[in-house]
Amino acid sequence: MPEYLPTAPYRGTRDFLPPEMSVRTQVFGHLYDVLERYGYQRYDGPVLESAEIYEKKSGQEIADQQLYTLTDRGGRRLALRPEMTPSVARMIAGNAGSLQFPVRWYSHPNCHRYERPQRGRVREHWQINADIFGSDSANCEIEIFELIHDLMRGVGATDDMFVVRANDRNLLSSALTDLVGVTAEQLPQVFGLVDRWEKYDREALAKQAEEIGLPDKQFEKLGNVLGAGTALLDELPAPVKDASNLVRVLASEAAGLVQFDPMIVRGLAYYTSTVFEVFDTSPENNRALFGGGRYSDLAGMFTSQQIPGIGFGMGDVTLMDFLGTHDLTPQPRSEVDVVVIPVTEELAGAARKVATELRGAGFRTSTPIELRKLGKELTRADKAGAKAVVIVGQEDWAAGNVTVRSLATREQRVVALTEAAGAVGELLA
Repeated sequence: MPEYLPTAPYRGTRDFLPPEMSVRTQVFGHLYDVLERYGYQRYDGPVLESAEIYEKKSGQEIADQQLYTLTDRGGRRLALRPEMTPSVARMIAGNAGSLQFPVRWYSHPNCHRYERPQRGRVREHWQINADIFGSDSANCEIEIFELIHDLMRGVGATDDMFVVRANDRNLLSSALTDLVGVTAEQLPQVFGLVDRWEKYDREALAKQAEEIGLPDKQFEKLGNVLGAGTALLDELPAPVKDASNLVRVLASEAAGLVQFDPMIVRGLAYYTSTVFEVFDTSPENNRALFGGGRYSDLAGMFTSQQIPGIGFGMGDVTLMDFLGTHDLTPQPRSEVDVVVIPVTEELAGAARKVATELRGAGFRTSTPIELRKLGKELTRADKAGAKAVVIVGQEDWAAGNVTVRSLATREQRVVALTEAAGAVGELLA
């Protein structure tokens, strides 16, 4: 017996057969449409990058635990991209002289991370990335929050299905140092503790706080600070608040787009101020869907020119989970709109001619590759989701006509070849 290779994909990756690909194409098409109506331009980059750009900017978890690396024949250390932001920073820095800032860019790359596959996490995912580069203005935050709401509406969500929770790392740093008494040396570890606050029980958090060096009193104060909500802002120094774009958003007409939450930190190392995450409000899928933030100088490892930016990445796995939870997943499109069926092999060329006319009119049209009896071809057309068939018969064709038939009602009529597209259009409408 021959030993065949396995047909399953590599663990943590997925095959997308035509029905699922149809669903994804529809969903992403809605997102592209919203992004481009906001003026975002699409870009792309290589799936292979220098491993160094992720080790410097993507954070320890990605660099040490999740990066797929390889060494090429020239001895260069490369990595499959785990995210797009360092790549786009490289591209922005390399082309800064020819760009008119601020710029709005978006992409939809596949990214790779060595993670334990589970709900919401795989080893290869596709991610919509949207960024504004070249401005420190709070108007960037406002636009990004507006964009997120319109993207979610674009896939059918209503405002009660999700919430955008936002924070500012500088506000949190001030709260931790000025109110909780965290030292500068402890700050990175306490940031990590805050990021895990909703994922662990209080006993586990207290133990982690003790390991960092926070006594019980400080731990209690930390809990109070994180649960204070917008009241926390009243306790922070005015200069810190005055420098915060998020505070400006909360004082603007856009305040209703976000909910201030001191527990939002984000794990990536390049965020410097505003950070945010979008959460599903359903108890069945109570988790973060995607997030992002502001970076003051992500391009700094490529250029001396300081180029600020803000953006987010929306992964396909959590998005599809969200759509499924809220019964928003679209149905797969049919294979075709119409099938042109010749009654004999001799009329195959005539059928192809009719199909060409219908495709030119914008209809998804197929013809049989291996002709079978008319009844079987009608059954196959119905299973393919066609709403109409055009039957090319010997006598009709000789007279310049074809038969157009509805697969829903089984009604049919003979029309001139020149009128076939219009007749099919009436049935599809």
